[in-house]
Amino acid sequence: MSEMTERNRTRSPESETESPVQTRKTVKRGGGDPATRGRTTIADGVVEKIAGMAAREVVGVHAMGSGLSRTFGAVRDRVPGGTRAVTRGVKVEVGEVQTALDLEIVVDYGVAISDVAQAVRENVIAAVERMTGLEVVEVNIAVSDVKLPEEEEEEPEPRLQ
Repeated sequence: MSEMTERNRTRSPESETESPVQTRKTVKRGGGDPATRGRTTIADGVVEKIAGMAAREVVGVHAMGSGLSRTFGAVRDRVPGGTRAVTRGVKVEVGEVQTALDLEIVVDYGVAISDVAQAVRENVIAAVERMTGLEVVEVNIAVSDVKLPEEEEEEPEPRLQ
């Protein structure tokens, strides 16, 4: 065995500070968990889109928004380059850690409105909390209409033919 190896094996704990071999100390840089270094903000529109998609997934929800907003939305959908308004019928307030939502829905005739509202509330809360990390403090649901089976869709006919 070499002299250095023998010296390292027989060294006492108090003599460790006198070691000719210097060890590198681990230096903690940045001061903590990377997740705490900065702030993430989520725009109202992001939460509106998530909530709108989650509400539309529920069976019994025919449409979102009031009759007037759906009519304007149908016109906008027909315009070339227009996009479908996912946020129609959704209003949100987003804070730093919490959010509150107001939804306006149209339900299909024959479904239990209280069951649909409960399912919408559960689906929206789960989606928003999972995707954003925000705490959903309330989801207010306004049922503005019931879609009857014999009613036609509220899409205006094109003027030009």
